[in-house]
Amino acid sequence: MRAVLVVLAALALAACAVRQPSSSERKAGARPATPPGRPAASAAARPVIQPSSDGTYTVKKGDTLYSIALEHGADYREVAAWNGLTDPTKIDVGQRLRVRPPAGATVVAVKPVGAPEARPLGPEARTGEAKAAAKVADSIDFIWPAKGKVIAGFAEPRSKGIDIDGKLGDPVVAAAAGRVTYIGSGIPGLGKLVVIKHDAGFITVYAHNKQILVKEQQAVARGQKIAEIGATDSDRPKLHFQIRKGASAVDPMRYLPSS
Repeated sequence: MRAVLVVLAALALAACAVRQPSSSERKAGARPATPPGRPAASAAARPVIQPSSDGTYTVKKGDTLYSIALEHGADYREVAAWNGLTDPTKIDVGQRLRVRPPAGATVVAVKPVGAPEARPLGPEARTGEAKAAAKVADSIDFIWPAKGKVIAGFAEPRSKGIDIDGKLGDPVVAAAAGRVTYIGSGIPGLGKLVVIKHDAGFITVYAHNKQILVKEQQAVARGQKIAEIGATDSDRPKLHFQIRKGASAVDPMRYLPSS
């Protein structure tokens, strides 16, 4: 009988050692942070190019010279020149590229196709240009690049722009005056695209086009038709549109007119 009492006492002590949930925990129905059998959320599968702090960038799988240049607010020709690349399609994983001009580099002005001849300016004209430059430094008067409903918004890092619904062949126009720095399909996931560089460090990107109607280095006017809406590298006809300020993608809805 004494042995039985000893065993019962030991079992009682073991039960006390196990922590019971408090009344508040029972009411709240506390759950584990990650449900059993369900993996924790992982980062996006597509690699995100991070702007460099020292003026260089290490090539990762899936990168192209065109995507690297765009993410750093540069022209791919400039990046190729800074790194002595003769073929912009040939870069290697692990290769370290300069994405900012080296110290003491001379910036060569490229005359856009169709640009008017430069003429000496008088004092009044120079003053007017200085005022115009000061005004544009803050922002640019962008217009909508296509007519259609916004079907996807800006959400970095997954989406660096907005998607505008449309039909195959609908016009795509330049959101502001500028110079075409790239046309082609060299950036995975964007299909046939056009990249335009504007004043004040702004860049616009127009992706998934069916047909491109401009050439690289061509000067384009605000509202000029530059492409047609397509479904290249997309599941439906649409325009993916980005506005970038230097190396940073910004929400286009902050710059486009409300109506």
